[in-house]
Amino acid sequence: MNAASGPGPAPHGPGLGLVTIGQSPRTDLTADVAPLLRGLRAIEHGALDLNEFTGPAGGRTRADLAPASGEAPLVTRLRDGGSVVLGHEALAPRMHDAVARCERDGATATLLLCTGNFPPVPARRPLLYAEPLVQQAVRGIAGSDPVGLVCPLSDQRADVERRWSQLLPGTVRAVPGNPYADDALPQVAEAARELARGGSRWLVLDCIGYTEAMRRAAAAASGLPVLLSRTLAVRLATEVACAVPG
Repeated sequence: MNAASGPGPAPHGPGLGLVTIGQSPRTDLTADVAPLLRGLRAIEHGALDLNEFTGPAGGRTRADLAPASGEAPLVTRLRDGGSVVLGHEALAPRMHDAVARCERDGATATLLLCTGNFPPVPARRPLLYAEPLVQQAVRGIAGSDPVGLVCPLSDQRADVERRWSQLLPGTVRAVPGNPYADDALPQVAEAARELARGGSRWLVLDCIGYTEAMRRAAAAASGLPVLLSRTLAVRLATEVACAVPG
């Protein structure tokens, strides 16, 4: 999955913009997302592509992006495979710029690859948000069954449960398992086991950072059907990008 970047005319053919809240390219997405694109070009840009995360400048960047007091945190992947914790407010203007770069490079529609909750971002073409795409899909699939959510950080747990409980009619419970940790697979598997023991009937890996391998680990550990946010969102966004005239 290659990002289109740089000045000059965009390559021919329709494209799906993929905006990560971290840095592009998201090489960890490629194996799961590329088979779903149905011939569309992936036009990939990150909100933090222009930011430095090494040395003294990196420390200042992390401090500038940190969540404000009382703000639910976000976590995302950097280009070097590391991660950073962010606040929604600090991220907003950088997201605007990343969406504009996707549209400049020829995106027919753009998907914001984060299951966090964001205010509207200006866009000239259809802009899709992963969170409502995933939530509405899960609501249609799970109905009133209890749903268990695996989220990256323990500090996100209360906010995740609140947001999903506003939409789903059944019981909602969240347990953390960090997809960016060195021991991500066992963390996700243990979170899935805990949710299954608590009575969940469906599990959702509620972050774009969770991979197909993590979904399989969660399903094996829990014995439950597990829905993967990244592939749910990309499947729906691809449908939109194919439907919109170029």
